[in-house]
Amino acid sequence: MGSLPYGLRPFLLGGGQVQPSDERGFRLVLPPARRRYADAQVDDCKERRRSEFRWSPPISLRLRAQASHASPPGTLGFGFWNDPFGLSFAGVRRLPAAPEAIWFFYGSPPNDFTFAEGGSGHGWKAASLRSAAIPPALLLPAAAAAFLSSRLPLVGPTVVRSVKSKVAGAEAILSPPLDEWHEYRLVWQIDAVQFEVDGELALDAPITSRGPLGFVAWIDNQYAVLSESRGIRFGVVPTEEPAWLEVADLEIG
Repeated sequence: MGSLPYGLRPFLLGGGQVQPSDERGFRLVLPPARRRYADAQVDDCKERRRSEFRWSPPISLRLRAQASHASPPGTLGFGFWNDPFGLSFAGVRRLPAAPEAIWFFYGSPPNDFTFAEGGSGHGWKAASLRSAAIPPALLLPAAAAAFLSSRLPLVGPTVVRSVKSKVAGAEAILSPPLDEWHEYRLVWQIDAVQFEVDGELALDAPITSRGPLGFVAWIDNQYAVLSESRGIRFGVVPTEEPAWLEVADLEIG
C-alpha cells in the first residue's frame, strides 16, 4: 500500500480497506457485511494521547470527496474529532472522553441522534460538537447507567434529555449528493467554525471545540440512536454490496 498524506494511518475492521490514490488522496472501501461491524478509516489519533493531537484553531481543512452511493447504509465523514472511545494502541492507553467534533458527517437510518436544537437525526450534515468537561473516571459508569436506564418507559426520556444537555451542537443539512464530487472546506477559529460546500457557506457555527483534535475520515456500517422515544442504542446495518468513500486534494493548514 502506498503512503497516506499527513502521516495518516489506516484503522480497519471487518474487511475494510484503504487504497491510496495519489499523494493527497485515498479511497476507503467497505465489503458487504450482513452481521459484522466493518470500518475503513484513516486518522492521526491512535498513536497519540489526546493532549498530543495535532490540530488546533485557527486552521482550515479542504478536500474533495465522493461516495459510491447517494445514501449508503451506516455512517461516513471527515473532519476533526477527539477520538472519544477508550483504547490501547501502540503503547498509548486512553480512557473514554465526552465527544468533541468539527466535521462533515453522514448517517443513514436507523441512525437517530443530534445534539443541535431542531437538528435532524440522520442525513448529510455539517456539524460542530462541544461537550461539558466530564472527568474520565465518571464518564464510563455514567454512560453505562444512561444506556441501561434510557430504555425504561418512565425515566428514559429524562435520561436522554440529560445526556443531550451535556453536549452543545450546531449543524446544517447539506443538499449536494454524496455520490458526486464536491469540494468541502471548514475554517476552525477559536470562537466559531465555518463550513463551505463548493465555495458556498453551509454553516457558521458559534459552537466550536477547544481542541486539540485529530483528523479522521471513515466509512462504516454502524448506527447509533439517542432518542427520547427509542432510548440509547447501537448496532450494525446489514449491507449487501461494497461501498466506498474517496477523498482527493486533502489540505490541512
